Amino acid sequence: MIYSTGSHTKFYHRFHVVWTTKYRYKVMRGEMRERIREIIIQTCQELGVHIEKGVLSTDHVHMFISVPPQIALSKVMMRIKGRSSYKIQREFPELRKRYWGQRFWARGFFSTTSGNA
Repeated sequence: MIYSTGSHTKFYHRFHVVWTTKYRYKVMRGEMRERIREIIIQTCQELGVHIEKGVLSTDHVHMFISVPPQIALSKVMMRIKGRSSYKIQREFPELRKRYWGQRFWARGFFSTTSGNA
């Protein structure tokens, strides 16, 4: 097991998170799927979050991530979902027919911790 380090801390925080598209529409295909992947990777790098493993399905996302202790998981998810929703709806105007309320992702997310005590 490899611990991450901060200036005065050593930590091993791993989270498995899952979230879905609104109404579970199967819209993440092709170019849109690749763009969502890029946005999520870029956002995680900006926050200092390390993606251990991630899978994009057509209607949901699974990620296994390492989050620094100074950032709350809820803030990480808020930034990932908010930024990706905003950018995807601007870049793919055909989504307006499905998502008229400017919400690409469903409310909330599932998370569980993983690690050794």
